[in-house]
Amino acid sequence: MNKKVFLLLQGICSPFFRELAQQLRAAGHKVYKLNFNAGDDLYWRMPAWHYRGDVNGLSDYLAQKYQQFSISDIVVFGDCRPVHIPAIALAKQLGIEVHAFEEGYFRPHWITLERGGVNANSMLPRDADWYWQVGQDLLAQHSFEYQMFKTKFKVRSAHDVAYHLAGCWNPILYPGYQTHAPVIAPIEYAGFLRRNVLAKINKKTESAKIAQLLHSTTPFYLMPLQLNSDAQIRQHSQFEHMQQFILHVMQSFARHAPSDSLLVIKNHPLDYGLENYAEFIAQAAAQFDIAQRMVYLEGGVINYLIERASGMVTVNSTAGSLAIELGCPTITLSNPIYNVAGLTFQGALDDFWCNGIAPSAELFARFRATVMQASQVNGGFYCNESIQLAMANSSAQLSAERSALAQLIEKYPLHTVKENLLTQRRRERPNSYLNR
Repeated sequence: MNKKVFLLLQGICSPFFRELAQQLRAAGHKVYKLNFNAGDDLYWRMPAWHYRGDVNGLSDYLAQKYQQFSISDIVVFGDCRPVHIPAIALAKQLGIEVHAFEEGYFRPHWITLERGGVNANSMLPRDADWYWQVGQDLLAQHSFEYQMFKTKFKVRSAHDVAYHLAGCWNPILYPGYQTHAPVIAPIEYAGFLRRNVLAKINKKTESAKIAQLLHSTTPFYLMPLQLNSDAQIRQHSQFEHMQQFILHVMQSFARHAPSDSLLVIKNHPLDYGLENYAEFIAQAAAQFDIAQRMVYLEGGVINYLIERASGMVTVNSTAGSLAIELGCPTITLSNPIYNVAGLTFQGALDDFWCNGIAPSAELFARFRATVMQASQVNGGFYCNESIQLAMANSSAQLSAERSALAQLIEKYPLHTVKENLLTQRRRERPNSYLNR
């Protein structure tokens, strides 16, 4: 195995990057770290470089570091942070390998590690034929066993608070730093606490609405909201914020959905509570004359709602993959990794309401097996047990010359897979794998 020279950029607000660096060094690699703010300092606690300027000067700074220290690989958490966008662009230009961590595509016991980018930037194919062939072999070869763990919310919250408290020193120590979050931490925390208080007050009413949905025969479509701060929305969708998404879907629902159906909009469990979605939705419902057909939920277990729903409309939420797994017709208004023919509705939103079809369970099983093999790492970012697990499982992938996905693509070239399946279908016609 060739020894690499890693540069770790901004990580997650936990000790994960520090532990990972020690693991990589123990394997014989060189590891450098570039800190951008005081929170990075807090969790690194080892010698590091410090970038104190603004993002406009970052490319020149990194060009010098990449060359002087012969950096072969960079590691980031989230590939759309302001400090990571120029770092990744320059690395790709210079032939430096890019490793991106992110929350797991399948949660809670997995994290994502891909080369080049994650989510909409992922190199995972959006081709059903490829997953059909690759997944078949992987399911026959692997059991995909994993170790379970439980991360308490208070542990994750404590890391987040510590990271942002350290950020109070940023104006002095890192004057050029610009956070990727659109809302400063104190406002975020205050909004979240207020939302939790209101949730307790309204728990009885909310539970009654959910029970009515689950036990009624009235069809409904589920629309989970995402965070306005999510890069999936800001960088990878046509919408600037959730209000645009809400209006877009409600207008289509009013015009094209069955007249006896409901639209159920559910807020994200980690929303700050700064947006009054209930009022916004009520006003929009009156505008579209569908007030009696709208239900807004602040909480509730989404799995139960999905199992009863006639369909799900999402931008690119991980809830979309859960809906597909549970057999719910799903349409995505962006291009997440699961936007694959046979899994999601490939037509227009206006047509989805009456023509959505259930995803192929067999195709999803093969898709999931392939994504697990190509990009998922058993472990987590926050509690010690999950960090140790993730560190041990990801260091080998970081050290490898080629990614797991690259190895799969080499073994199963897309054109060869398509030729083989075409031959098979000619023999089996009129049967199609999507109908199995």
